[in-house]
Amino acid sequence: MIEDDELREVFKTASEEHLQNLDEGLLYLEKQPNDTTKLEELLREAHSLKGDAGMLGVKDVATLAHQIEHLLGGLKRQETTLSAELVDRISHGIDAIRQLVHAAVTGEPSTINTFHSLAYLMGAKPAESTPSVSVPSEVTTEPPPPVAVPTPEPTPALISVDSVPADTRVPVTASPESIYKIETIRVPTRNLDGLMTQTGELTVTKIRIAHRLNEIEEITSLWEEWSRDAFVNRFVVNDLENHLNRHISGNGTIGQLQNYYHRSAERLEQFGTLINQLRNTFAEDIARLEIIGDELEDGIRTLRLLPLSTIFNLFPRMVRDLARQQGKEIELVISGGDTRADKRILEEMKDPLMHILRNAIDHGIETPIEREKFGKPAIATIQLRGYQTATHVVLEVHDDGRGLDLEKIKQTALKRGICQPEELLGMTPQQIHALIFAPGFTTRTVVTEVSGRGVGMDVVRTNVERLKGLIQVESFPLKGCLFRIQLGTTLATAHVLIVSVQGISYAIPVEFVQMTRLVMSHEIFAIEGRDTIIFEDQPISVAKLADLLEIRLIQSQVDSETTPSLDAKSRPSNSSSFLQSFAQTSTSVGVNLSRSSAADIGTHGLPNNIQNKNENSSLVDVSLPCIILKVGEEKLGLFVDALIDQQDVVLKPQSQLLKRVRNVAGATILGTGEVCIILSPQDLIKSIRKQAGVISSPMVRSPLNIQEPSSHKPVILLVEDSITTRTQEKRILESAGYEVVTAVDGLDGFNKLTTRSFDAVVSDIQMPNLDGLSLTAKIRQHQEYSELPIILVTSLASDEDKRKGAEAGANAYITKASFNQEVLIETLKRLV
Repeated sequence: MIEDDELREVFKTASEEHLQNLDEGLLYLEKQPNDTTKLEELLREAHSLKGDAGMLGVKDVATLAHQIEHLLGGLKRQETTLSAELVDRISHGIDAIRQLVHAAVTGEPSTINTFHSLAYLMGAKPAESTPSVSVPSEVTTEPPPPVAVPTPEPTPALISVDSVPADTRVPVTASPESIYKIETIRVPTRNLDGLMTQTGELTVTKIRIAHRLNEIEEITSLWEEWSRDAFVNRFVVNDLENHLNRHISGNGTIGQLQNYYHRSAERLEQFGTLINQLRNTFAEDIARLEIIGDELEDGIRTLRLLPLSTIFNLFPRMVRDLARQQGKEIELVISGGDTRADKRILEEMKDPLMHILRNAIDHGIETPIEREKFGKPAIATIQLRGYQTATHVVLEVHDDGRGLDLEKIKQTALKRGICQPEELLGMTPQQIHALIFAPGFTTRTVVTEVSGRGVGMDVVRTNVERLKGLIQVESFPLKGCLFRIQLGTTLATAHVLIVSVQGISYAIPVEFVQMTRLVMSHEIFAIEGRDTIIFEDQPISVAKLADLLEIRLIQSQVDSETTPSLDAKSRPSNSSSFLQSFAQTSTSVGVNLSRSSAADIGTHGLPNNIQNKNENSSLVDVSLPCIILKVGEEKLGLFVDALIDQQDVVLKPQSQLLKRVRNVAGATILGTGEVCIILSPQDLIKSIRKQAGVISSPMVRSPLNIQEPSSHKPVILLVEDSITTRTQEKRILESAGYEVVTAVDGLDGFNKLTTRSFDAVVSDIQMPNLDGLSLTAKIRQHQEYSELPIILVTSLASDEDKRKGAEAGANAYITKASFNQEVLIETLKRLV
């Protein structure tokens, strides 16, 4: 029996799927023996089953599966033909394996004699009669007549049967106690994704319903006020009646008025009873919905959890091979593999972890000789660790190599135009470390299979930001480097702080909010052109959120129609002008500030008398609402107009047209129905850093790497014989701003190359008429094409193939197995 509970369940599900596919495929193949595609599928199923069983030590299953694979391989090699007798033998083997799997996952003894089953698979004949599809596991003197084990009807592709009827272990008689059960079902992960999205929408619906309860509370308050007023004026009708009786006779009209008053009082009382009942039951229903919704969300989230070992186990072989390739000795130590995380985290973190490990091996770990010079063990250690905190899943990669070279990072950043010298002067070591995540950053001067393209660490940053996570780097010279990735445990929803800026609501993830406080104007001072406050005995930069989002310019454009000089006067260059700018902007949003003073959090705006002062007047000391953000070790203070609320919201990703917008992480719909932008604290930190750089040196402008406007687009010749791949690559290149001319094979490509000027060639290798290597060599034979960039995109991934591509004259070699559109685009940008 398999000891590990998780592996046992995985093997149970996977093996039953393999066996079901073998059963169905064998029946199909018996009718269509010439279908080589189906035969290939059966070979893969048998091979996978053999591999799984061998890895878990279920040797009997592995042995029989190997023999089935051998028989199917004989059919493929045309060493034998598919006959009814061969189908019977393979079917017998499948039945025997099914019973052995049942024994391995349940611990129940099996009646299968593996030796006899193997012998029958190999062609041995029983003493008296031909065995049936299900052969008894023990030799009997009189074999029973053939009794075929009923195969369950093919279930849909999304369902696998994980329990096997007990009677399949004894093919002659069926136990009356046998019960056919489907213990588990398999569903596509997209169905779970859809359910998770719906639970997020349920969260928003709960908030909207809570708003309805607030409206009922308002109605109740109105009724209470109405009742009090009616009670206070209950004697008015009697006084009026007495007064009229003294002057006129008859009280018909007064009587009607008095009756109307009494009926109104009764109806008001009934209305109060109904509204209170509605409020109480509505509150109970909301509480119940809250409980059910939370349980449903937790249940679905649990279904999506997988152990980190799912991706961790992919790396030992890669580390070993890469270390041997580079002549290094490395031990990979994995811990925390049993920590469970959302399946999307595993999907998005596979490539980043791979790139971090590859960079650690290529850049960080020294050769054994170098390590001995530094007094280190010859065998280097890389620790891959995963663990979970209350709010985060944390992944760490720690090596004991040489660490990051700050001077080399600075030189590379300056050389590639990533930042300017004056910006480097104001950076902390942590900020300099973070430059390695910039697109195109690489300290390698030669492009290799492992490094040099400047895309690996950019992929790390991009994937982490896509999950709204955070990555930190800690480096210790000659001692090693630590990469720490923090990801939220919930991906579909987020807990955010809603703030108001110029009447617009924005959301900031609460996990990055260290605290909110009121900052007095005299606490703001300037350091190197940055507005700064002292927080926890440390200076931190502060800025108006409106300035970072550049919405202040919108207001200035409106005001400039009446006051042309306002924009120039409100541009902040020191703490004084900052306060003047804040006072001016507050004038235009005085309504919002006064409304915020009534908010639950009790924030304060500027006093009204400030709004009447001109900018030459001395500024009074005012308190400004400020949010302290903490992203890693960096902190930032943001001034806003008002703090509105804290909510759980559903994260709505940007459309493809707005895939990456600076300072924006996504959007959501609040309970009020209002669309709200969710801000990215990481981008806000970068924005204030750039803003400070401009303020400190107004005459210096960083190169934006934007070409002068031109109608010319780089023209790419795309040579690919597969219409599917050709269409996909054409869309990728066109969306990146290239003009694409396609060719269906190498000969067609070369002919089109001579018709016009091209900036680069992207070609497949395996093509009719003229393959990609021959096309490359033919292009290089012409002097006018000697500098033309050629990129080979192919499924051939061996070192020999890559060597041939380089010898033919290709500038880059990208394999389709690890194809990523960002790699292709970045490679083109570097070459064109």
